[in-house]
Amino acid sequence: MRRSELERRAIAATNGSAVTLEMVAKEAGVSPSTVSRILNGTARVRDSKVRAVEAAIAKLQFMPNPVARSLAGGKSMSIGVVTQSIDSPFYGESLASIEKGLLRGNYSPLFVSGHWREGDERRCVDHLLSRRVEGIILLTSCLPDSELANLSRNVPLTLTGRNVHGERIYCLDVDSTMGARLATDYLIGQGHRQIAFISGSPNHPDALQRLDGYKAALVANKIPFARKLVAPGYYSEMGGLAAINALLDSQVEFTAVFAANDQAAHGAMLALHRRGLKVPQDVSVIGFDDLPASAFMIPPLTTVHRSIDEIGEGAAEAMIDLIEGRTPRAKAPSPTLAIRESTRPLRD
Repeated sequence: MRRSELERRAIAATNGSAVTLEMVAKEAGVSPSTVSRILNGTARVRDSKVRAVEAAIAKLQFMPNPVARSLAGGKSMSIGVVTQSIDSPFYGESLASIEKGLLRGNYSPLFVSGHWREGDERRCVDHLLSRRVEGIILLTSCLPDSELANLSRNVPLTLTGRNVHGERIYCLDVDSTMGARLATDYLIGQGHRQIAFISGSPNHPDALQRLDGYKAALVANKIPFARKLVAPGYYSEMGGLAAINALLDSQVEFTAVFAANDQAAHGAMLALHRRGLKVPQDVSVIGFDDLPASAFMIPPLTTVHRSIDEIGEGAAEAMIDLIEGRTPRAKAPSPTLAIRESTRPLRD
C-alpha cells in the first residue's frame, strides 16, 4: 500500500534538519513500511524490530506528523471538548487537565464553548462531528438527556456534571448535593442558623443539586428554609457581589453565606468588604469548587473541594477507554471540605 506524502514527510526538529520516515527506517535497519505500521499500531513484527525502531526514533528525535497518521489510519486522533465558558477559572483548569490526559493517549483536543445556551452547544457538537472527532467530552452539558443518548449512537461521549444513560456514554458526576450538605452542615456546626445561599443559574443541573443539598441540611437540623435568604449569583463574581447587595438591601439577617461556587463567593466577599462587614468576624463565607485562587483570597476561602485535575483527567481517560473498546474505570472524586479562615464559630 502506498504511503501518503504527508506521512512520508512527518518531521521532527533535530540538529536543525528534517527527520523523515526513511531516515528512521535506515537507522533501525528496517523498511519504511515497517516503521509506518509500528507507528500506526498495525505491525506484526518481532519485538526486536519494535525496539530497534523505538531506539531510532529516540536517537533522531523523530516526531510523527499527526495529520499523516490520521490519514494513514483512517482516524482523526482528535477529541471534541465542549465547555460552557472557556474564560471561567473552573473550566480553564478542567480543560488543562483534559488536554494532559488526552495527550497521554496521543489524542488532541478541539475546544469549543456552548456559553450555557442549548442552541450554541448544539452547533458546537455539529461542528465537532464535521471535523470527524473520535469522541466528545461535554462539561455540564445543557442538552436534553434524550438528545445526548441519541448522539452517543454516533460518537462516544464522556459527561461531567450530568448523569445520563446511553449506548456509549460515561458520566463523571460529582455529588453536588452531598457537597452542598457538607458546606451547610459545617456552618450549622459552627453555630450558624441564619445562612444565606447564593445560588447558581436555575437551568444548571448541578446548581439545582446544590440548592437541594442546602435545603436538605437545613431540614435535617430542624432549621426552616427561608426563600428570602436565597439570592441568585449565576456562578460569577459579579453575580455574587450583586447577591450580597440585594440581601443586605432587603435587611434580611444572616450570619453566614454559602455560595454555590467559588467565583460567586469571591464576589460576595468583596461586597461584604465594601459594605463595611468583615469576613469572618461579622459574616462567615464558604464556597464550592476550591479554585486555586481561593486559597489566596483575604481571608483564604473555606470551600467544598472537588479535584478539578481528577475530573478532567478522568474524563479524558474514560473517553480513550470508550474509543479503544475498554470499560472506563475513572471515578468522580467525592467532595470534601477545605477549611480555611473565611469561616469561624458564631459568637453571641
